[in-house]
Amino acid sequence: MLRSSLFTLAACWIFFLQFPAVVAAAQSSDSLSTVKSAARQTSVAEFLGYPLGQWHLRHDQINFYLNQLARESARVSIERTGQSHEARQQLTAVITSAENQARLEDILKQREKVKLGDKQQGPLVIWLAYSIHGDEASGAHAALSLSHLLASSNEKWITRLLDEAVILVTPSQNPDGFDRFSNWTNNYRGQVDVSDNNHREHRQNWPGGRSNHYFADLNRDWLFLRHPESQGRVALFHKWQPHYVGDFHEMGRDRSYFFQPGVPTRTHPLTPKENQALTAKLAKFHQRALDEIKQSYFSRQMFDDFYYGKGSTYPDINGSVGVLFEQASVRGQVQATDNGEMRFEDAISNQLATSISSLKGSLKLKDELLEYQSKFYRERGKKLQRGRQQGFIIGAPSNGNRIAELSKLLAQHHIDFYYLTKPVTQGKIDFAVQSSLFIPVNQPQKSLLLAMFDNRTEFDDPTFYDVSGWNLEHAFHLELIRNIKLDIDVLSKEQPDLTTFTPTEHTVALLIDWRQDNAAPMLEQLLQAGIHVKFAEKAFTIRVDGTDIDYPPGSLQVPLKQSAITPQEILSSVTEALTRYPLNIASVNTSAVRSGIDLGSPDFHPVKPIKTLLVTGQGTNASEAGELWYYLDTKLAAPVTLVDVNRLARLSLDEYSHVILPGGDYSTLDEKFARKLGQFASQGGIIVAQKGALSWLNKGHLLKTDLKEARFYKQLFDSTNLSFADREKLDARQSIGGATLELTLDPSHPLSFGVRGNSLPILKNKALGLTQTSTPFVVAAKYAEEPLLNGYLAREYQRSLSNGPAILLESRGKGAVVLLADNLMFRNIWLGSEKVYANALYFVPALD
Repeated sequence: MLRSSLFTLAACWIFFLQFPAVVAAAQSSDSLSTVKSAARQTSVAEFLGYPLGQWHLRHDQINFYLNQLARESARVSIERTGQSHEARQQLTAVITSAENQARLEDILKQREKVKLGDKQQGPLVIWLAYSIHGDEASGAHAALSLSHLLASSNEKWITRLLDEAVILVTPSQNPDGFDRFSNWTNNYRGQVDVSDNNHREHRQNWPGGRSNHYFADLNRDWLFLRHPESQGRVALFHKWQPHYVGDFHEMGRDRSYFFQPGVPTRTHPLTPKENQALTAKLAKFHQRALDEIKQSYFSRQMFDDFYYGKGSTYPDINGSVGVLFEQASVRGQVQATDNGEMRFEDAISNQLATSISSLKGSLKLKDELLEYQSKFYRERGKKLQRGRQQGFIIGAPSNGNRIAELSKLLAQHHIDFYYLTKPVTQGKIDFAVQSSLFIPVNQPQKSLLLAMFDNRTEFDDPTFYDVSGWNLEHAFHLELIRNIKLDIDVLSKEQPDLTTFTPTEHTVALLIDWRQDNAAPMLEQLLQAGIHVKFAEKAFTIRVDGTDIDYPPGSLQVPLKQSAITPQEILSSVTEALTRYPLNIASVNTSAVRSGIDLGSPDFHPVKPIKTLLVTGQGTNASEAGELWYYLDTKLAAPVTLVDVNRLARLSLDEYSHVILPGGDYSTLDEKFARKLGQFASQGGIIVAQKGALSWLNKGHLLKTDLKEARFYKQLFDSTNLSFADREKLDARQSIGGATLELTLDPSHPLSFGVRGNSLPILKNKALGLTQTSTPFVVAAKYAEEPLLNGYLAREYQRSLSNGPAILLESRGKGAVVLLADNLMFRNIWLGSEKVYANALYFVPALD
């Protein structure tokens, strides 16, 4: 026992002594073996009690080590950027000289002036961020080794670096996913390392560690900021306004190592050419570092610089230079690859090498990086002007909640905007005070503003690593007019108040316009409180406080006379819910209307409480399941039961009102469960299914409508006379990475209630369509005649989808099936189409 312990201790110490040598070549002539400590800092191996990489770290170990370095070294302090969904603290090590640490407050004041575009006098700011995908763990481990090196070494290049720069090191950007993965891979590691790819250590269970608590890909959330991890990260970015951002990832095990530049033809046109030139100059340092440790690599392939919602591209549209790094993934300790066995310690070594080359390259190019950032912000037209302003006017008619959400997002991105002080009419569109914004174009964040509302549909290279369009005008379903001028006296920084409802002793009912985003969560809270609520199947006009107000179909009525609850209790519940879900509520003292249906009409249907089952687990698309869970849980605050596919056959569905099937494969479900699900619907249950789930429902004979799937669409593309070299171009045209399409609605259909106008933008990213149906009253929405609004979609798809069904409601016995050809909840940013799900939850069960 003693001998074993001594051997283990000796092995740990030997690894600790030898590990720096792995990256020695990446540090040119500087040798880590001659490092002299400025003061005694605990090494990573000493802290852990075993060599770095022997076990996968947990997030709390990372945080503890960063805090320990900060206690031990005058060079290190800690930035806290909030908590993850699971309340894990997000930390960033701020590493610079002791002298710079003493004046960080002054340095940050200098950074506040960056967007003025003046010549910069302060230090270079370098941000190295790792493991935003939780199962890409090599980066986080390399970050700890790098942090110790910077905190302890007295090498000349490091002391100069710390004198002239502030380095931000964020080891783990996805705490919840990181721990999910580390616990998995550690649980299935034995005494003998197993490189077989089929070994459970390398095969994560659903949903895997890539995503966060709600199964979201946080590296797609830099623009949308749906999650607290992203919000803290972007706040840190704008606080420090780094000159260089290193974004460290992992890719497939059979590849080598990638660093940008990416594919030259796939860089977003709004990214300055100087940005790509600096990226190419920095690449020379990464080449040298990896060559010296004999690690093969590639650039200018596969990955691009297009979508600005990622860690390597968000900096590019914000005056920084972002660089993506991709290391072949081990997903454990050792794994067999096409290039031979790859070990976790080698992956850590590569990430450490390019981390160091990032620091050396940035230091060498310091003057160019400083000047580039200053030039980015001083370009003509980016300074605020006085008097008459030119910009975008944006409205969400009758939906101040949507504008509040947009203003919150813009503020987090430091984009200037104004509220209206009085109504404005432009282009025959009325923009109301409570539901409109004005965004001046001439402002420091002009480039980001234009990117967030970019509307292009033509591209030189139609190949995209991610989505090709993300215009917030469409995602939020807004009224938008560009290039208008407004006088400063109609603009204000103060947000207007929503109209407060003032019930009296004569009040007979409360009315809520369903178009408001907070109407659905308000309804859910009232139902949970046992309050009786009805929705209008038809429109009506009623007098409120001396003014005739139009209420569209879907509007809610809360009668104050109810058998189980007093009017005072109802008003108390509504008042309490308003503190969480502010919206406009009207109180009326009569059931008689000016036109349309009276409040006592049978066309007002009672809303039943819901109990929802969301299908999850192997075979379902984790991101789509997470988006639906996020909506139900955080938006509606409605209890939702998550059930894995492999438990469905043994589960009774009798107690549920809805079964929701996100996109996925579902091939493990058999005909027996299809019959069970069909019986659930026949007895009054509602099935809501999207994308891939429709394929399984169709095979299980649960749909009356047929599908058009990938095989159907591929035959539309002419491949005659194409050479072998043309195959990638054809693949690009056949791919639907993500484009914005327009749906034409039947506004009288309950699934369309609350959606503004007769059209709805949606995000399409799968080759799937529904066949035409002759059954009446089934189609709630179809693709527009000219469907493409934003992004890239091949003409073959556009012609085939034109005027075809997109959202259907098929009756089945006492229940129904809601068919969605697309994911209307895409990344939880498509606020305009969320209402379709709410309608399926609350209104469809009431239909005859």
